[in-house]
Amino acid sequence: MSLVLEDVKRVANLARIELSDEEARTTLDQLTGIFCLIEQMQAVNTSTIVPMSHAQDVVQRLRTDVVTEVDQHELFQSLAPQVEAGLYLVPKVIE
Repeated sequence: MSLVLEDVKRVANLARIELSDEEARTTLDQLTGIFCLIEQMQAVNTSTIVPMSHAQDVVQRLRTDVVTEVDQHELFQSLAPQVEAGLYLVPKVIE
């Protein structure tokens, strides 16, 4: 992808970023370098590489999903100022 100075200035204007001409030229050089790096990375043949979620072959240890707490739902609802149909009622804060 090829960028020109006007593209950088337009994007800066849309983002409401004030750039001097020198800053715009520096930004253009940096973006051009980033796009060149992306093109180089896309040119690499990765068809034989298996996708992986982590650099190391690790497995997360999972515990069994069992209830360890006593159900205190009714106790907590009895202490609440306002409850309706098992739900806590709170004051409206947004009009």
